[in-house]
Amino acid sequence: MSDITLTLNGKQMTGPEGVTILEFAKQNGVEIPTLCYLENLAPTGACRVCVVEVEGSRTLVASCHTPIGKGMVIQTHSPKVLEARKVIVELLLASHCGSCYMCEKANLCELREVATDLDIGNPRFPIRRRFYQVEDVSPYINRDLSKCILCRKCIRACNEIARKHVYAMGYRGFHSKVVVDFDEVLNKEVCRDCGICIPYCPTGALSDPTKAGQEKKGPPLIIRG
Repeated sequence: MSDITLTLNGKQMTGPEGVTILEFAKQNGVEIPTLCYLENLAPTGACRVCVVEVEGSRTLVASCHTPIGKGMVIQTHSPKVLEARKVIVELLLASHCGSCYMCEKANLCELREVATDLDIGNPRFPIRRRFYQVEDVSPYINRDLSKCILCRKCIRACNEIARKHVYAMGYRGFHSKVVVDFDEVLNKEVCRDCGICIPYCPTGALSDPTKAGQEKKGPPLIIRG
């Protein structure tokens, strides 16, 4: 595989053909935030938080599934990119259950971390949250879809790593959610002796019932009000 030359944040660099912008940036010490990317698995571009600016492109592109190209001029943190990321995260927060202090994920929540890094306060958009009853009948997984941001990581971990195909996307628009079977409650008959999806969840939508109430770790993260 041959190397190609491109420009990243004003610096001319070379990289192997076929790698994505996200991977190339990381290899060169540039961190691009993402909420849906899973290393070694096919990217989905579901969260759009990883968007970057590519000269000549009409729109911002998702860096997690866009390969680098010869002569590309890429900006990962331009004002246009940062504003787009803020809007995307604010929209997620506007529909996200806001009980951060009661959440098992607490300071390990990736959504909270990205919001803090982008210096986001209260969302500028009307709050329209989805509320679902917590599913706690399974001995392996507690599921709170009120905290789900539809990143699809659990679906991919279940399908591509565990190969159990328990989850799928259901419904459309604001009512979209991750479903089990025909929108059934997750129970031990459907999902057995697994829980591989839990550590991949960026929020507290999935948690281990055997660790409920344990001390939450991680540095304090503050979303400005």
